[in-house]
Amino acid sequence: MSDDTIDFTLMYAMHHALRRDLEHIAKATVRTDDEPRRILAAAAGWELFKKVLHIHHTAEDEALWPPLREALENRPDDLAVVDAMEDEHARIDPLLDAVDAALADRETGPERLAGLADELAVKLDAHLTHEEDVTLPLIERTLTPAQLLHFGGVHAAKGGADGPVLTAWMLEGADDETLAATLAILPEPVRAAYRDEWRPAYVARDWWGTRG
Repeated sequence: MSDDTIDFTLMYAMHHALRRDLEHIAKATVRTDDEPRRILAAAAGWELFKKVLHIHHTAEDEALWPPLREALENRPDDLAVVDAMEDEHARIDPLLDAVDAALADRETGPERLAGLADELAVKLDAHLTHEEDVTLPLIERTLTPAQLLHFGGVHAAKGGADGPVLTAWMLEGADDETLAATLAILPEPVRAAYRDEWRPAYVARDWWGTRG
């Protein structure tokens, strides 16, 4: 890859992982062998999903949409794409709080939970697809690799000390091509840490309460 080529490998890996967790959330909220509210409330995976989605959306809001908006200031049709991204974030993020409120409500929460989880899945998947189909090509035509690299740095900084578990989370279940491409971006000591420490620790944990 040349220095003037924008690489969306990590963005697609992030989107894949978010969609994977939406499937876990759906399964947790429709289980009939136990109370779905209790299952999801106890799931470490739900807490990690919320953290990652907050980091991802906040990093985009702070470090991706502003430079894109500035570059498109004289292109109203393209600016509408950025407006849509921000509007979709504003519609998705409150659903996390709504799910948490349902988890905390012992009386009416359980009957609302599956519907909220479905709404979250529909809106988030639609947003990710919109971003992939329309916004990423616009970014590729408009921003520089350095600007996207800055966004990646902001994204990583927001993860802070959780970087190891967030990396393992992002790559869990990724196909061989995505895994190889993502690891190729990382320095060798980080790749070794992922292989020897981060991924084994991640897979050893029962994130979604599905292991007996």
